[in-house]
Amino acid sequence: MGEESLVIQQRKEKAEALEKSGVPLFPNVVARPRPIGPIVEAYGSADREALEQVSEEFRVSGRIMSLRRFGKAAFLHVQDGSGRIQVHVSRDRIGTEAYDIFKRFDIGDIVLVQGRPFRTSTGELTLEAGVIALVTKSLHPLPEKYHGVRDVELRYRQRYVDLVMNEEVRKVFRTRSRIIQIIREYLDEEGFLEVETPMMQPIVGGATARPFKTHHNALGIDLFLRIAPELYLKRLLVGGFERVFELNRNFRNEGISIQHNPEFTMLEFYEAYATYEDLMDRTEALFTRISREITGGLLVEYQGKVIDLTPPWRRMTLADSLVQVGGIPEAELSKRTAIERRLRDLGNPLKGEEPFGKLLTKLFDLLVEPRLVNPTFITHYPTDVSPLARRNAADPSVTDRFELFIAGREMGNAFSELNDPRDQYARFREQIEKRGDDEEIPPVLDEDYVHALEIGMPPAAGEGIGIDRLVMLFTDSPSIRDVILFPQLRPAM
Repeated sequence: MGEESLVIQQRKEKAEALEKSGVPLFPNVVARPRPIGPIVEAYGSADREALEQVSEEFRVSGRIMSLRRFGKAAFLHVQDGSGRIQVHVSRDRIGTEAYDIFKRFDIGDIVLVQGRPFRTSTGELTLEAGVIALVTKSLHPLPEKYHGVRDVELRYRQRYVDLVMNEEVRKVFRTRSRIIQIIREYLDEEGFLEVETPMMQPIVGGATARPFKTHHNALGIDLFLRIAPELYLKRLLVGGFERVFELNRNFRNEGISIQHNPEFTMLEFYEAYATYEDLMDRTEALFTRISREITGGLLVEYQGKVIDLTPPWRRMTLADSLVQVGGIPEAELSKRTAIERRLRDLGNPLKGEEPFGKLLTKLFDLLVEPRLVNPTFITHYPTDVSPLARRNAADPSVTDRFELFIAGREMGNAFSELNDPRDQYARFREQIEKRGDDEEIPPVLDEDYVHALEIGMPPAAGEGIGIDRLVMLFTDSPSIRDVILFPQLRPAM
């Protein structure tokens, strides 16, 4: 029997002994306690004399995070979702019988404490327990030392332990919740309607990615977890909802990395009578609002770099970025052989006869994207990699589209929407022909979406923003797993 197993066994034996002596291990009815955080905030700076004038007894409940026994007395720290406070328990105050029961409590147990505040000789705010009772018995010990760098996989697999032990982790997820709240507040103020669209879709659409596939028994059809809600949201523009958004999950059956999780959260919003240029302005407004509320300003430190979110943000075409940032001679941008050679030199040989526009975006990913630290809008993406975007009126080989890059990674993608059903049908056909006989992404043309465009969709623009990457930026988190409560992992061996 290993050392840890022995500790667990001893805990279980202690718990059984408590239960046999009439102490319930998991009582069902517990009067709602007061949160610890506001008590610490209210009395944390009060001196000893001021605390002596406090006659009120506070009833709190939380997990024992530390425990020091001194014979007839003990000090412990109790933590709830709002904060942590020290508690002093003495046999003389609570009585011999209650103290004998308390002596069988362990670190990790959830307890109820009732007592008055005072300040110890070392100056720490403390509750003098008049009552202490067991609320939930912990049958498994908490880690004595819980360093995220050493136990990174354990942190993700047992997020509940991670949250108990690490205040910084709890802070990340509170910040995540606040960011989402700010986004909803902003869009609501701007007249956007929040909607929900299908998670299971009969046709893969809205982005280029490998889907998760399932089967509906009653209907006898295959369905796909959505890779994007885009085509359904634009159907709503056809229906007369002129400003809509959805903040929900997407699923892509692809690789896992510090930037990618197969299940992730996206914000997508669509606005009739707007252009991609309008959405650049809106994106600046949204990001700066988040920054001011989360950080108090427009300078964000991310992984040792200070990022300045002060608008206006830099805007440049993809072609210009390859020249100005990537160092590609302008004369090469129209020469396929030159671009192919550069990709080979960078260790990225071609996979078949790829469209020229795709080669340019590959080169951008390698040479430009990592260098875009401060926010930069890259515009005018090639048409052959933008099947849902409106062609640029002056140059139909590119589209009215932008991607936003911050800290060397894509944060958002937007474009003026293609609303010509004839052009959309032709692009769908071309996309299907290039895809060929792909069993994972069946080559099915979304005729209902084309029909919706034939009914008539007003001129519009739409954007998608990755919430997880956004939270990474504002919490200085290096990995997407740090901002997803329960990231996907290989099963533990």
